[in-house]
Amino acid sequence: MVATAATASFFPVTSPSADSGGKAKKLGGRAANLGGLKPKQVSSGGLHVKANAQAPPKVNGTVVATPVESVKLEDDFPSAPPPARTFINQLPDWSMLLAAITTVFLAAEKQWMMLDWKPRRPDMLIDPFGIGKIVQDGLVFRQNFSIRSYEIGADRTASIETLMNHLQETALNHVKTAGLLGDGFGSTPEMCKKNLIWVVTRMQVVVDRYPTWGDVVQVDTWVSASGKNGMRRDWLVRDINTGEILTRASSVWVMMNKLTRRLSKIPEEVRGEIEPYFVDSPPVVEEDNRKLHKLDDTADFKRTGLSPRWSDLDVNQHVNNVKYVGWILESAPQPLLENHELCAMTLEYRRECGRNSVLESLTDVSGVDVGNLADGGFVECKHLLRLEDGSEIVRGRTEWRPKPVNNFAVLSQVPAEST
Repeated sequence: MVATAATASFFPVTSPSADSGGKAKKLGGRAANLGGLKPKQVSSGGLHVKANAQAPPKVNGTVVATPVESVKLEDDFPSAPPPARTFINQLPDWSMLLAAITTVFLAAEKQWMMLDWKPRRPDMLIDPFGIGKIVQDGLVFRQNFSIRSYEIGADRTASIETLMNHLQETALNHVKTAGLLGDGFGSTPEMCKKNLIWVVTRMQVVVDRYPTWGDVVQVDTWVSASGKNGMRRDWLVRDINTGEILTRASSVWVMMNKLTRRLSKIPEEVRGEIEPYFVDSPPVVEEDNRKLHKLDDTADFKRTGLSPRWSDLDVNQHVNNVKYVGWILESAPQPLLENHELCAMTLEYRRECGRNSVLESLTDVSGVDVGNLADGGFVECKHLLRLEDGSEIVRGRTEWRPKPVNNFAVLSQVPAEST
């Protein structure tokens, strides 16, 4: 009763007529209530139904119902009557929807299992954004970089500026992952309160081998104390597949007031933030104590008219220190760049330059005849980056070794297109 009522509420059911009630005809050995339908002889062919419709007769002016005059059921075999329409068999087929939902959940579960959700340990803090991780008791930051096609030069290896950008990126990510990043460029929360920023004063880099396109390098960085008011940051760059050390770098940083642009002592509040991350270790690059001499207009090579673009400025509104490296090499002689590769560099940053500054780059080659750079062995150069009025920006010294393979010459031998 309940099922009948429920079915009727969804699908209307026509009540049988009085003439058809209780009458059953034999059709194919089965009883069927046809309600006045007269089965005829079946023949070959499909199912055909022919009805002769007539106007219903009237008795004393009243229309009365009469059975259909004739019906032809022509089929090879009599068919069973269609199942009764009920609420259950009228439901849609949910199998396709369930299969789609199952597929989505399985894919999500697979991605979830691929993620490393191990609990954080003091010796390995996983970075949720994939920028690296802190290792070795929370004191060393490690990040991997893939050398992109746009980061290599004419000699098919990563440029020195690419490596310097990797060093700077890991330094900032170290501060960020450690939870010390304020709203400045590498500044801690206490530094931001006091309008202090970090500036580099000295940088030493030693390159044992340059990576090439497709190589993956692993960069480790950590910080140490440097005197009373300085901080030293070291880097170690390895080939991730072989473990070979590719680059070593060490730098010294001091604080500067962002408003007055003057150097500042490290406040005790800031010292309390950064000292827990100091590592007691010697620098990875032995300090070169040789004095960097000032160059003048007698330098071998000079490049003028260098000016910073808007894209050369960082968020602290001064020129990024990596840009200085590119400007220094602007005055390096072309034969040196074609036949040698930079293997060591020492830079002293003396002051910053503004957005509207115009600079000059000077290079002096020592220890070899300038006219025979292609045939020389190791070459040492002195550099100076200064403003047009003579104010010094950066002093530098670079060392160069012959390239293992002169890839530039290989590229120059590409045959021209034939016509």
